[in-house]
Amino acid sequence: MSDLLLDVRDLQTYFFTDRGIAKAVDHVSFQLYQGQTLGIVGESGCGKSVTALSIMRLIPAPPGRIVGGEILFEAQNLLSLSEDAMRTIRGGKIAMIFQEPMTALNPVFRVGDQIAEVIQTHRKVGKKQALEQVVELLQRVGIASPESRVNDYPHQMSGGMRQRVLIAMALACRPRLIIADEPTTALDVTIQAQILELMRQLKETSGASILLITHNLGVIAETAQQVVVMYAGRIVEEADVFDLFEQPLHPYTQGLMLSIPGLPAARGQKRLAAIPGVVPNLLALPAGCKFSDRCSHVFERCKEEPDLLPTADGHRVRCWLHADGLRR
Repeated sequence: MSDLLLDVRDLQTYFFTDRGIAKAVDHVSFQLYQGQTLGIVGESGCGKSVTALSIMRLIPAPPGRIVGGEILFEAQNLLSLSEDAMRTIRGGKIAMIFQEPMTALNPVFRVGDQIAEVIQTHRKVGKKQALEQVVELLQRVGIASPESRVNDYPHQMSGGMRQRVLIAMALACRPRLIIADEPTTALDVTIQAQILELMRQLKETSGASILLITHNLGVIAETAQQVVVMYAGRIVEEADVFDLFEQPLHPYTQGLMLSIPGLPAARGQKRLAAIPGVVPNLLALPAGCKFSDRCSHVFERCKEEPDLLPTADGHRVRCWLHADGLRR
């Protein structure tokens, strides 16, 4: 895990609307290494999915636009590539599993043809050979009777099977990076566990790195090695997964932990805690620390926005409580 695969530097993705500029991703930086799973976690609207779409260069324009930063994949800046060059990378070297398979799959085409199209786009193979590879892929992701299932339409499959189809599609060209955006959303707990175990096995056998985007800290705990916590378009904490769960530093991360039964931070509580307030409107963010209007530790210095500060234990945290040894 020593080879740097993805290096996101100071990424800024803004949406320009009639009511103002929404800074959906604001000065975000992180690194992902070969063979690693990096989790990005946070509430809805914090910028997780926009970060993923920015890496794929799929931001709808207008109103969205990447206004700054670099996205280095295998030391090549994706933001400097032509659209034709980017198409060869999408699906080939970087694949994405979208969060809702029923909308990600075309309802009027058979699932086998949709996966075969990915293979034919990135490899010089005929339709028959591509369909043979599709059968192998469906078998690999645990779909029974793949020879007949290639002829199914999406509506003929369960939610778990459709998610497996998307995973098969992502693996079709043996990508080096898989971006999984909420891959277990709307699935029941049993199917969630099966999908997560499948992704873990496939990562080990394929050697691909995974960028896992979710609001579910339980999913992060089971699958990720490194975790990035986002809030209001910013990274507020980054740490090794064991360190993060053992000692969350940012009040927002602590609030997330306290709201989930079974996690160490919530043990011993009679009732689960809730973070007061709501995620701020990106068009009207509070001055200074963006979490200050929901934080029980707020003090005078929070009127200024802190940088993402390194701590002695290897964490990075955006909070004045951890600046210059300051504690309250």
